[in-house]
Amino acid sequence: MFDVFLRAIKDQLFAPVARAVGHRIHPNMITLAAWLVGVMAAVAVARGDFTTALLLWIANRALDGCDGTLARVTGMQTDFGGYLDIVLDLSVYASVLLALILESHTWETAVAGAVLIGTFYVNGASWMYLAAILERRQQGATATGEQTTITMPAGFVAGAETFVFYVLFLLFPERLPLLFSLMSVGVVATIIQRIVWARRRLISG
Repeated sequence: MFDVFLRAIKDQLFAPVARAVGHRIHPNMITLAAWLVGVMAAVAVARGDFTTALLLWIANRALDGCDGTLARVTGMQTDFGGYLDIVLDLSVYASVLLALILESHTWETAVAGAVLIGTFYVNGASWMYLAAILERRQQGATATGEQTTITMPAGFVAGAETFVFYVLFLLFPERLPLLFSLMSVGVVATIIQRIVWARRRLISG
């Protein structure tokens, strides 16, 4: 919901670092480093080390924010880089979530986690296919002035909200069933929001 606003702030924060790094490091290398740190966060969760997992999760998100800024500042932004970033981001979201479910050893958490994973699955379709249609209609990132590779249709739960929820997951693992359920409700609301928006925009367009 706040991604467009926060993305501009993020670019301002990371731009000086990106200019200092220049072409010495390719953005895709930072994307891969972010993925590795994210996987390490999942491993820490599986071991029950939530403090380390939280620090690694924050580091993962910081690196993920830096790769796109570096790509834009140095003129190395590519379609493949954007594609790789999304695929690896989603794999980190899934691995940390699965680690939380497995580490909990409770049926209640497993059910709530399975529901959340299901909403993630549908949510992915709700924005990825919509983004593809908008790009085909030339109403995507270039037309709207977005700085992402493809357009990112807004929703109640997006990157910023996901970051906050995962921080809460790691801070309060004893509350996972409740937190998973709250995020599931937010994701479902996002899916409905996009469907309503798409119906109005795509039929009238």
